[in-house]
Amino acid sequence: MPNRYRGLIMKIPRRKFLHLAGAAMLPALSRVANAQAYPTRPVRIIVGYPPGGTADIVARLMAQWLSERFGQPFVVENRPGAGTNIATEAVVKAAPDGYTLLVLDQSPAINTTLYDNLNFIFLRDIAPVACVIRTPFAMVANPAVPAKTVPEFIAYARANPGKVTMASAGTGSVTHLVGEMFKGMAGLNMVHVPYRGAAPALTDLISGQVQVTFNALSSSIQYIKSGNVRPLAVTTAVRAEILPDVPTLGEFVPGYEASAINGFGAPRNTPSDVIVKLNKEIDLALADSRMKERFAQQGSMVVGGAPADFGTLLGSETEKWGKVIRAANIKQVND
Repeated sequence: MPNRYRGLIMKIPRRKFLHLAGAAMLPALSRVANAQAYPTRPVRIIVGYPPGGTADIVARLMAQWLSERFGQPFVVENRPGAGTNIATEAVVKAAPDGYTLLVLDQSPAINTTLYDNLNFIFLRDIAPVACVIRTPFAMVANPAVPAKTVPEFIAYARANPGKVTMASAGTGSVTHLVGEMFKGMAGLNMVHVPYRGAAPALTDLISGQVQVTFNALSSSIQYIKSGNVRPLAVTTAVRAEILPDVPTLGEFVPGYEASAINGFGAPRNTPSDVIVKLNKEIDLALADSRMKERFAQQGSMVVGGAPADFGTLLGSETEKWGKVIRAANIKQVND
């Protein structure tokens, strides 16, 4: 210890010195105690979609697990609208104490480029907690389309420029961008037909009103198995275990890869100890064989990993889809 400090400390009475040292330690001890006790009351999980979709399923499965593990209710709250911006902003404005969580997919990353005047900066204002699953998109066509493979579909679309219709869950949705990326990389001219959600897009695909769509495998698998739609490819880098005979799009369009992601985020400045505690419990859930099987049934793969890993993924998704939006000159149309 430097001599100038030794003399100063010697002049402070021992009792007062211990009091000052203890006071300095109180904030750190308080944070540790809070993290150890967390949660002491119900936790809200905000979902930016109506009930029933993949994000909602992830929220409810994990809410049940976390409620049982922590002994406090984890309550799912659906706040659809504005491409998940309503839900994201609600979490951004919530107290950073771990009692408000956000179910994440690509939408907030996409909205960073798609919208000009957001009231938040997604990568700055939402702290990553854990990535839960990745789900392939399936490229599915109406059975009447005269193409049974991706090369045949590309040839058909090139022979009919501006006539092949591609449905999506809405302008700027991830299903739209997945299709736009395929169009750009394959050099195709297809007509985009936006719907208000994936379900009506699939309904019109089945009836023959549109010819092709890119939808999450979890939403398409029942129609594929029933023969209502024809699967041409999945969009992940490897084939889906649930559809081992369906090739990847990258086998025909080199470098193509896309998948739906779902995970959890929290308000910026949420204590790191709380985030680590949540991350640990989510990883334990994803290691559970029953949870793995539940997600596998819908074609999803569990991910897990550290919060920083999820943050890196969200950053890369923001950059990836930003490039697609700019290249395709996609403009968001207000509802």
